[in-house]
Amino acid sequence: MALEAMSARLTIHLSASAVWHHKPAYAEIVHRAHAAGLAGASVFHGFEGYGTHLEIHHDKPSRLRKHGPCGVVLIDTEDQLRAFLDTLEDILSVNGVAVLDRVQVHLPAPR
Repeated sequence: MALEAMSARLTIHLSASAVWHHKPAYAEIVHRAHAAGLAGASVFHGFEGYGTHLEIHHDKPSRLRKHGPCGVVLIDTEDQLRAFLDTLEDILSVNGVAVLDRVQVHLPAPR
């Protein structure tokens, strides 16, 4: 029997070209999440999208990997993610927007 648990998801939308101290901002977020002990983090690169500048990014996938839209998705408890979000003000003030929502996590039954 599978287990269901309430959790939260923090999604940070930014440009793949966003840099923080000479490294990709998305990588800095993932490293901070790991150091904070969050349950999980993944980076997704988009093929098309736009942000506050309203310019649609669409190009060859190899170019979009470096310059297109990017999302960092983090999963943990809502309290943990809210606390973690406070540590990202330095990155988000330069580039990005964060969305926090409650989710139901489906966990496979232990074997």
